[in-house]
Amino acid sequence: MAEKDYTDAIALLKADHRTVEELFDKFESAKAASRKQEIAQKICTELKIHTMIEEEIFYPAFRGKIEDDTLDEAYVEHDGAKVLVNDIEAGSAEEDFYDAKVKVLSEEIKHHVHEEEAQKEGMFAQCRKTDVDLVALRDQMLARKQELMAQAKSGGLPLAKPSAVRLIPA
Repeated sequence: MAEKDYTDAIALLKADHRTVEELFDKFESAKAASRKQEIAQKICTELKIHTMIEEEIFYPAFRGKIEDDTLDEAYVEHDGAKVLVNDIEAGSAEEDFYDAKVKVLSEEIKHHVHEEEAQKEGMFAQCRKTDVDLVALRDQMLARKQELMAQAKSGGLPLAKPSAVRLIPA
């Protein structure tokens, strides 16, 4: 994953979106529970890494430069996904509701991607109109992504931690 593979930070994030979309498609066509579980784990890892680089690097770079509501909604959407990611990772493809959780996660992510990638008013369109150096941001995000991928392979990533939504025990 060389830096030249992505023209800028937005291209890196869009490539992540396509990767996850492909994984969701593979999950839907998988039959064996073991295969579904393997794909779901990959989806969760990809999403955890993606949300971390967005929340640690990308979103803060644009606070005050694009609509606050756009960023605030993105954090809340991430938190909804994080709840499902943690539940899917802790579960088994043999359990009730497992496929439904992955399906709902897929729908949440499709919505989120649409909001980021919408042509004229989406987050990425707003970001392109700012003075933020998207190439330098890409380099920073790519370095962090590589660290997180190495961590995922060696010992695993921690639970996805919601940042905007308070989890209230039932």
